[in-house]
Amino acid sequence: MEEKKQFLCGVVEGFYGRPWSMDQRKVLFQWMQSWGLNTYLYGPKDDLKHRLLWREVYSPEEEAQLRTLIVEAQSRGLKFVYALSPGQDIVFSSACDLTLLKRKLRQVSDLGCQAFAILFDDIDHSMCQADSEAFSSFAHAQVNVTNEIYRFLGEPPVFLFCPTEYCGSLCSPSVSKSPYLQTVGEDLLPNITVIWTGSKVISRKLSVDCLAEVESVLQRPPLIWDNLHANDYDSRRLFLGPFKGREPQLRSHLRGLLLNPNCEFEANYIPLHTLGSWYRAGKEERKDEECEYCPDRALSAALHDWMEELNQPLQAGRQSTRADQRSSAPTSRCKTPDRSDCPSTFRGSSAVAKLPVFPLNSSSPPLSPTKVKEEWEGRDGENKRSNQPSQTNHQPPGSRPGAPSGGSRGQKAQGRGICGGKGLLSESQVRLLVGLHYLPHEHGPSAQKLLQDLTWLKSNCQLVSANTKKTPPQKIDEWRGRASRLLALCEDIAQLHCSVVGGANRAVLYDLYPYVWDLRNTALVAKAFICWLDGRVLSDSSTLGSWRNCFHWCGKTTGADLLGVESEPWVFKGGVSGEVQMLLPIGSSSELFSHPPPLFPTSRLYNIRPYHSKDKLELYRMVRQLHLRTQGGQESSIAHPDVIGDRCLGPCLALCPEYSFILEDELGVCGCVLGILDVRSFAKRCQATWMPAMRDKYPPKGGNAHPNTQDLIQLMEEDQGEYPDSLLYHFPSQLRLDALPELVDISVSRTLLTALLTALKANGSQGVFCEVQPTDRQRLEFLTKLGFLEILRGEARSREGVVLGRLL
Repeated sequence: MEEKKQFLCGVVEGFYGRPWSMDQRKVLFQWMQSWGLNTYLYGPKDDLKHRLLWREVYSPEEEAQLRTLIVEAQSRGLKFVYALSPGQDIVFSSACDLTLLKRKLRQVSDLGCQAFAILFDDIDHSMCQADSEAFSSFAHAQVNVTNEIYRFLGEPPVFLFCPTEYCGSLCSPSVSKSPYLQTVGEDLLPNITVIWTGSKVISRKLSVDCLAEVESVLQRPPLIWDNLHANDYDSRRLFLGPFKGREPQLRSHLRGLLLNPNCEFEANYIPLHTLGSWYRAGKEERKDEECEYCPDRALSAALHDWMEELNQPLQAGRQSTRADQRSSAPTSRCKTPDRSDCPSTFRGSSAVAKLPVFPLNSSSPPLSPTKVKEEWEGRDGENKRSNQPSQTNHQPPGSRPGAPSGGSRGQKAQGRGICGGKGLLSESQVRLLVGLHYLPHEHGPSAQKLLQDLTWLKSNCQLVSANTKKTPPQKIDEWRGRASRLLALCEDIAQLHCSVVGGANRAVLYDLYPYVWDLRNTALVAKAFICWLDGRVLSDSSTLGSWRNCFHWCGKTTGADLLGVESEPWVFKGGVSGEVQMLLPIGSSSELFSHPPPLFPTSRLYNIRPYHSKDKLELYRMVRQLHLRTQGGQESSIAHPDVIGDRCLGPCLALCPEYSFILEDELGVCGCVLGILDVRSFAKRCQATWMPAMRDKYPPKGGNAHPNTQDLIQLMEEDQGEYPDSLLYHFPSQLRLDALPELVDISVSRTLLTALLTALKANGSQGVFCEVQPTDRQRLEFLTKLGFLEILRGEARSREGVVLGRLL
């Protein structure tokens, strides 16, 4: 009787996605014992023999693993609850199916399990003809089977039943009037506990009133299956915030509460630590303030303890030191759709998993394929001399701290932090991490600040537009002050990414990397966009008004709250990354933002910013280097050092530099993207100013002539040839993307291109195109994944080439 009365509080492994490994579960049991939790429910949706193949018994090897897990839980004082989900295809009236169900649960019972759950969640309400003839309703069918299994197992003290209507929003017509729940309450045996998630699948708060209502209908207190930290519905969201929105006083209306947390095991330290604090606060008899549960106080305590864990040299997957642990090593999450990585414009790609795969027995993942790795290792000597990141000097928007003034790539950019080696995550970085990945219905302080500043800067960008009327200096200073604050936060996000990748804890890197990487890339675009707005955006653009006044949300609440409705969190995809994305002019183009992380993480610190005139020398050197590589390194084939730069980059840098963006790492410039807002007017300006300047610089004959450059003017003339009106009508803008082949994180090429598309869209462009040689398959594939489609082939400017276009 005492066991029946115990409040069940702990963890349910019930998410969709890759189940946790055996090693991870053992660590979980250690955590739960330390924090006073008492119950673990085994029910991962993607364990085939839990759900899809529920009729099949476990093999001897699987039996041994399950027995070990049950014994481990019991040795820690935990109740191990085994759950089975037969609802997808069970025939309730079938004696054969009932026998198979009993056989499966008897097998688990013989392994030492003493607590069970039957789950009928997330299934169709319809019944087959045989069941319709045997039972008066779907609820009757489920209750009949559940009662029989309960008796068959000897009426165990803990036996849970998950109904198909497991939350208020799924009840028809309502909780109190649901025929389904009424049948469950009346006919389910009284000692069977019913699972409930609250008013929603993911309930922001649990109130005494709502629980009292369902308790009355079910004729018993429910057990809460709490999805507050579940993230299997959105591959871009992670929840590191504290357990919140559930008062300890709810315990008198509940049989228990089990938290269904993040798919990524390492992300659950704070959620479970604070759940333990909540549970212990409810057990305390004293009512003084120190014993009351406070989410912020619980978060601070959890952060303090997590700091030690974060900086431990743990292997990915919490693996033991045995060499072969493939069966227990976690790989990619199954909840995300199949995706492939984006190849660089200049180098080959290979198929990748949905999440990065590291050598699980290595303390550090490889940084790149072999060829690139060799070059990277040559740079490590420089990086290791400066493992401590330097303080970043925040400068006004549009400038970059310590920008290299034309030095070579071997010259380290001054003032930029080097992220290399095995550093320690600071407490401020961990607080930033938690604030950016807080809770499904609420942002942390850092995320609130990011979204509020970005919203304000976008809404008031007319103060610093290129063609605005005279703006009071104090207004300009206010805009630039808030811009500097936003840029500083974006740089902190980039540093956080570096620290996670460069840290000693590979288990944390393995689980958190896709999320910090995704937000790092989104922050790079936002930072570049804010820098670009200052002095470059056109305030009288008609298209500008359509995006600047578009619907957006920010602050402590999410979009659903501003709409005045209580929606499930999956209605608004992407979390903070998604909301920043939607504040950008091209935010609706999800293919530009949603893509898998690179196979080999790098702690390189990247920056994307608008072009400055002092970058010209380094850009010319970069494209010259790329050209020489394609020509086999024959330096003598080019007499004048500016020939390639003048032809490939010169017109854009001279006539429309406001649409040029620079990609740089600690070693200097490593890529650029150049844009033309209006190709028609640009061509006229080229003929009027650029071409005469080039004829003076490269005379066709005479004493100043350079060998091998006599044909340059003719080539430039061809470059400025006309495009068909049918193309320019829909795609008035043009772009060119260049990046060094040794770019370690090739995904930043996509981010660089996105920054340019954001600027073009902001100033009124409705479409952009680029020309690609048909033999350049890597570039063609890269652009196709970004939404570019083939428009013309072999017709542009009477040359061989493919024209790809994308509407904005």
